[in-house]
Amino acid sequence: MTRLVVVTGGTRGIGAAIADRFRAAGDEVVAPGRKDCDVTNETAVREFFDGLGPVDVLVNNAGISASAPLAKTKLADWHAQIDVNATGAFLCTRAVLAGMRERNRGRIVTVASTASHAGYRYTAGYTASKHAAVGLMRAVAAEVAGTGVTANAVCPAFVRTDMTATSISRITETTGRAEADAEAALAAASPLGRLLEPAEVAFAVAFLAAEEAAAINGQTLVLDGGGIQK
Repeated sequence: MTRLVVVTGGTRGIGAAIADRFRAAGDEVVAPGRKDCDVTNETAVREFFDGLGPVDVLVNNAGISASAPLAKTKLADWHAQIDVNATGAFLCTRAVLAGMRERNRGRIVTVASTASHAGYRYTAGYTASKHAAVGLMRAVAAEVAGTGVTANAVCPAFVRTDMTATSISRITETTGRAEADAEAALAAASPLGRLLEPAEVAFAVAFLAAEEAAAINGQTLVLDGGGIQK
């Protein structure tokens, strides 16, 4: 059966890899970028999803990050990360949940981060927003428990994306390290000793979205090679 899959932030990086995987499986995929659907705007989200019809799989992937010591973190950066990473997931989930409940069928997968399980230096806004996204997922999972709808999250370590490239650039600018050394520092944050590839995250999302994953609900699938134990 062909499913309608929505992948927010689906134009590049992890989102594009997720969209490609679902397309390869024969699903109909809608992968909006910010200009197509600003996930922080309640009206825009409502209008976007109203125009789609029944959504079978929602992947809350849209996300942003910024880094700075807490004392230098700007309120605007804090709000922006909460708005996209947490409120965006809330608005999109709310937009599809009623229809999924009516049909007694659906999958909601949120792309979070290992930062949703642990605190990292200089990432107060990002870490807080990803904790909030996972908390939202667990609350939704509790509401849909025992139905044909599930809500789960994938929590990858650093992934080879434009966002990570920006983090590497920040490290080189502030420390004077070479790019290769900056990347190695990020890779060393997980037992994998390397950056994840977007396709690896896409596989995990597709797994949780599978029909056969009906018994998996309210879970966080951590992709870090074994560093974080739930």
